[in-house]
Amino acid sequence: MIANQALKQELQIKLEQLPASKLQEVFDFVNFLLFQQTHSKTSRQVEIAVPEPEHDPLLEFIGAVSHGTLAQNIDEEVYGV
Repeated sequence: MIANQALKQELQIKLEQLPASKLQEVFDFVNFLLFQQTHSKTSRQVEIAVPEPEHDPLLEFIGAVSHGTLAQNIDEEVYGV
């Protein structure tokens, strides 16, 4: 693998060979890579809060319906089949 400084020099040489119309594409791509790098660092630091069962109203509702007929004939209702 090319050393960091040598890689930067090689990149500079190749950039000088590109037409001006392609430089914007390179610039956009570099910005995308930097954005991606920044977001991947922050996404690793994000923790998802899991509600405690006693504070989650949905957990109280689970099992509240004793029979499974709520969706009976739902296809007819929704699709007219």
